Amino acid sequence: MIVDTLLKKIEEKDNPTVVGLDTSFDYLPEEMRAGVSCADGAAEAVYAFNKKVIDAVADIVPAVKVQIAYYEMYGVSGMRAFADTLRYAKEKGLVVITDAKRNDIGATAECYAKAYLGETAVGDASLRAFDSDFLTVNGYLGSDGIKPFLSKAQNGEKGIFVLVKTSNRSSGELQDLKLENGKTVYEYMGQLVEEWGSGLIGASGYSCVGAVVGATHPAQAEVLRREMPHTFFLIPGYGAQGGTAQDLKVCFKQDGTGGIVNSSRGILCAYRQETYKGLPFDEAARQACLAMKADLNAAIKG
Repeated sequence: MIVDTLLKKIEEKDNPTVVGLDTSFDYLPEEMRAGVSCADGAAEAVYAFNKKVIDAVADIVPAVKVQIAYYEMYGVSGMRAFADTLRYAKEKGLVVITDAKRNDIGATAECYAKAYLGETAVGDASLRAFDSDFLTVNGYLGSDGIKPFLSKAQNGEKGIFVLVKTSNRSSGELQDLKLENGKTVYEYMGQLVEEWGSGLIGASGYSCVGAVVGATHPAQAEVLRREMPHTFFLIPGYGAQGGTAQDLKVCFKQDGTGGIVNSSRGILCAYRQETYKGLPFDEAARQACLAMKADLNAAIKG
């Protein structure tokens, strides 16, 4: 199952880091931005940047997470760069997570599921639009919005990460509300995720139905880790958003498994940091990944 593949790569590289390719044109070095004044040029430059970063980190990290919004804003050419980035990362042996937070109901949700996790029939042929291993989805529409995505994960080759407790500051306005049964909204969503994934548990003991749980809310994350023993966590919020390795330690079990931690700007823009001053952007990204690995392992295994 894909969740077992992800855990195996984390173990092999001793690194629970996923590199977030939330690549804005503004993040690129000045020499890559010089003279570019159209969407096509910006998208081409973003893809060239991504390739260099992927080449620099593919041997030390298990996965990348590609945030679709950073590509949509460049239109059709941006979506081409998005698809090319997914393809290139997979060619380099990385597990690929598309961060699109998709959901809808009925036929529309089925279309999203086909686009990112399945295939679309075209006459007698079929095509894969955006070939991802995992897709982030919004479960707050209820189970009928999740079932089409679950259907694409039934063979274990694909997976999803469902939003449960998000890293943004205002998430508590909804997610921390108490229900009549005494549970919070995020706890109840966590319960649903455990149920949705109960038939897709791999040899590792984790399901192909994972959860997005932010590093910026450690108290809530600790509750979810206890109540979701079979759910693997995708953990945003580390670094630029303020979450620390000590904060997110509660997302992991005693054996050091249970999650993968995202960093985007901290890696993509590492070359702008004083620590890595003078290094090419790809080498700075590599060094930032190694520093993050050491920081996470010291907290999780310490």
